[in-house]
Formats: sequence, structure tokens, C-alpha cells
Amino acid sequence: MESTAGRTVAELVAARWGDHRPGLWCEDVVLTQHEVAAGAAARAALLADLLPPGAEPHLGVLLDNTPEFPLWLGAAALARAAVAGVNPTRRGAELTRDILHTECRILVTDRTHLPLLQGLDLPGVRLLRTDTAEYADLLTPYADARPDPTRATPRDRFLLYFTSGSTGAPKAALCSQGRLASAGRSLAGQFSLTRDDVHYLCMPMFHGNAVIAGWAPALVTGAGVALRRRFSASRFLPDVRRHGATYFTYVGRAIQYVLATEPDPGDRDNPLRLGFGTEAGAVDAAAFERRFGVRLVEGYGSSEGGAAVQWSPGTPPGAVGRAAPGLVVLDQETREECPPARFDGAGRLLNGDEAIGELVNRGPSPFEGYWRNPAAEAERRRWGGWYWTGDLFYRDADGYLYFAGRTDDRLRVDGENLAAAMIENILARYEGAAAVAVYAVPDPVTGDQVMATVAGTFDPLSFAEFLLSQPDLGTKMAPRFVRVVERMPVTATNKIHRAALRKEGVRCADPVWWRPPGESVYRRLTSADLGHAEGPPAPTRGPSPVRRQGLEPRTR
Repeated sequence: MESTAGRTVAELVAARWGDHRPGLWCEDVVLTQHEVAAGAAARAALLADLLPPGAEPHLGVLLDNTPEFPLWLGAAALARAAVAGVNPTRRGAELTRDILHTECRILVTDRTHLPLLQGLDLPGVRLLRTDTAEYADLLTPYADARPDPTRATPRDRFLLYFTSGSTGAPKAALCSQGRLASAGRSLAGQFSLTRDDVHYLCMPMFHGNAVIAGWAPALVTGAGVALRRRFSASRFLPDVRRHGATYFTYVGRAIQYVLATEPDPGDRDNPLRLGFGTEAGAVDAAAFERRFGVRLVEGYGSSEGGAAVQWSPGTPPGAVGRAAPGLVVLDQETREECPPARFDGAGRLLNGDEAIGELVNRGPSPFEGYWRNPAAEAERRRWGGWYWTGDLFYRDADGYLYFAGRTDDRLRVDGENLAAAMIENILARYEGAAAVAVYAVPDPVTGDQVMATVAGTFDPLSFAEFLLSQPDLGTKMAPRFVRVVERMPVTATNKIHRAALRKEGVRCADPVWWRPPGESVYRRLTSADLGHAEGPPAPTRGPSPVRRQGLEPRTR
């Protein structure tokens, strides 16, 4: 790894001045490292003149992965400003709320996203359209600006990135220049990344994964960055070959989409050596390595930075990594440590009800809070000042941690607490299932009923037989309802759109099969059945996609 003492993002941006190696690729655009630093310096100077006196130094970026996105990230660092990545899947009042809540006085966008902004009331927000002559004219007077990192400090607010919660609007998590620079150094060291690598960024840059796990380590080492405007499974391998990409990041179902493309005998002929991300799952990770010859490393880090688990050699299949000092799995009610997980001969978890708890960081935490949301901050530190991640895990006897879903994905069925991710993992063995999501719908009397959405093919008789043959399917786990879809609904970051599935429940356009109480065979749900099947309206719950890693059978 190229040596760097940069403690701030601004220092890392300025370090590329005078480096004339290729540094940024996007479609037919190629910029050198020097041109990237110069472009950031020009935008930083423009930003300093555009921000109103006394205003919070915040700008929103509503763009696909174009060169303007990383250039404005660099500009914000040099100007001691903060970037709010605006999610283009948000609409109307929700989009207005995101922009105004983060107090963005500048919104950088282009013609592609203008329809989203039509009719929105955004007082005091100035639009900068990056694809206009006016924008080019605004930048021209600053063409000779040089990057000056001396004013920036590690404590400077740098990112306000939205993270979903169990209730209410998305929260804007804070990330300082120092924390982002530190994360970049950590990942570069962990994966032996160097200036000779090329980082392929195909995940959206409004999301923390692309910026923290992809852009930041490239900034630290001086590696090149290849941008894909929007993720495309069919263009994944051609892009990798075209740019000579050696490292990429992913989230959600991206790996499964790539695996669904037509195999080719030459798939292993590519320059990639590593992929890093979350939610691929052990089965898909193994399939990806067999097909492309590329190892995937599943990591865990809370979006807010309050806890992280690093993979290391010797980590068992399905585990995320070994628990660092201070990381514990606690029972949410008693706040006592959960007992270690026990496994059967096939590696299946035997004591999930007692072993699964919330991952808590009882040691020093880099969590920097949420923008203007003290209640959410208090929830994260609700007991003892510890950082409660909101994620479910279990720990084996050797201290390795396995992800078990979000705390919001707990179901309470007949008085028993269940983890949706455990049920999802079992149902994923069904031969017709290309993808599975499990979530709660209200019980007519009390608590929850289990509902599953299955993407793929479904036969009610074979599914019922399949359930009976699963030795680790508890008596409360079998789905009451099964919704069958051609393609699993996902968010802009390719995570299962659990909020939409929960909201629609059994009243959806897709066919739903159900198993009436006391019966073992599934039949089509009809309008006449709804009165018997549904409970009271479900409480509002935010999106909380189940991540599948850590629940596959493990071997030692």
C-alpha cells in the first residue's frame, strides 16, 4: 500500500496533485489523478462562494455514478463541507424531507433527475445542473484553484448518509473526515490494496458501501476508480475487463444477479482478485468463486460505524469474523450475554432461540450520531452508554460471529421469538426458490404470523413435503402465507424491499398460498379467506432487509 499520513479526506485528495496516472474512468471519460484533484479544488472554491454566510456547509448530491459525484466528494472535503447523498428512489414529500432535513443549501443534479424535483418546495436550495453550459461557466473562474487541505480537521463533518430505521423517516448518520480516512486505511491494509489496483464502483454512491468501502481505500492508496453509472449484471464482466478492475464492492442481491447471467467458458479470464461486501450469502459466494475465480469476503459494519467485524483467515464458512474485544451478543430483555451457539453434524444451528441476540459494542465506539435526531441517538445508546447495533447475531464457542438478521425481523409467534433470517435460510433450500424473504404479518388474535415471499417456481404439495423434511424447522417457523413472485422486489441498493412486502401483506397482486390453522397443505388464498386469515393492521415498520450470510450450514 502506498504510504500516506493523511488523517483527513482533504489531505488524501490533495495528495493526488501532480499524479498523472489514470485515476477515474466512467464510460468514455478518463481523468488522471491530477485532474481529479484539480476538479475537486475548482468545485471547492466555487462551493465556498456559493454557500450563504452562516448556513450549514451541506450540499446534496442527486446523481448517478458519474465523475461529478467523486469530484464533489473531494470538493466538500477541501471546503470543510458535508455531502448528503440523495436517494433517487425517494419521491415527493419524502424526497423533499431528505433534502430539507439535512439543510442542503446546494443540490447538485442533472437532467436525468430533474423530473424527481418538479413540483417540490425547496426554499433556499440552489440547483447546480452538471450537464449545462451555465455550470461550466460557473466553474471556469476557478480552473486554476489548487487543493489546500490545511484547514480541514479529522473532526470535520463529511458525510450525512441515510440509514433506514424501524420506524419513521430515514436517519442521516454522520461520518467525519477522520473516520472515513481511517476506514479507507483499514480496508486497504486488510486487503493489501495498492496504487496499482483499480476499484470498480457499481453500487450507487449515495449509499455508504460505495463511498466507504470502495472510494475511500482508493483515495488512501492512489488506486484508480472505475464507475458504472448504474449497476448492470450483464455489463459487470465487460466493465471489469475493460478497466482492468481488481477490486469491487457489493451489497444486497447484486452477486445473485451476476450469477444469473449466462455462463461462459471464459468467465474466469478476468483481472479481479477480490470482492468485498454484505448479503451475498455463503452459497452464492462459493458459486461466484467457482465461476469467476474471485474470492468474496463478507464483512459486517453497522451503517453508523458503531461496530464492525472483520473477516480473517480461519473464519468458519458462514461466519462474519471473530468478535473483537467489547463486542458481545446480548439478550434484548435481560441484557445478559447469550449462550454460545450449538450446531448439529450438518452445521445447522440447534439453539437459535437462546443463542440469537443483539450485537452490542460495550467498548469504545466510533459512532458519531445522527443529524438533528437525538431520540435516535439515545436509542442506539439506550443502556449503559453501549452501542446497540439493531442487528441480530449468534456466537460460536470459539468467538466467531454469525449474522441472523435485523432486530426488526424478529417475529413473535405463539409467544415464541423467531429470527426471520433463520427461517429464510431454511426456505432457501427449496428447489424452486431463486430468492426468499420472510417477514411478519399480524395474527388475528395476537402476535405475528409468518409470511414468505418466494421468487421462482412454487408447487404447494412439494413445498409442504419439503417443510416436513427439514430437521431444523421449528414448529412455529412454517409460513402461514406464501406469496409467489417472478422477481423479488428490491431497493435501489439491491436489498429486498421488505417495507413494501410488509405493507402489502396478503392483499397483493401476486398469487398467495396459505395454510389454514390445523392444516398441513397449502391452498390459494381467496377473498373469502381474508377475514379468517388477517389480523389487525400491522404497526408501521421501516425497511429492514434480511441478510443471509451467517446462516448457512457451516463446516469446521
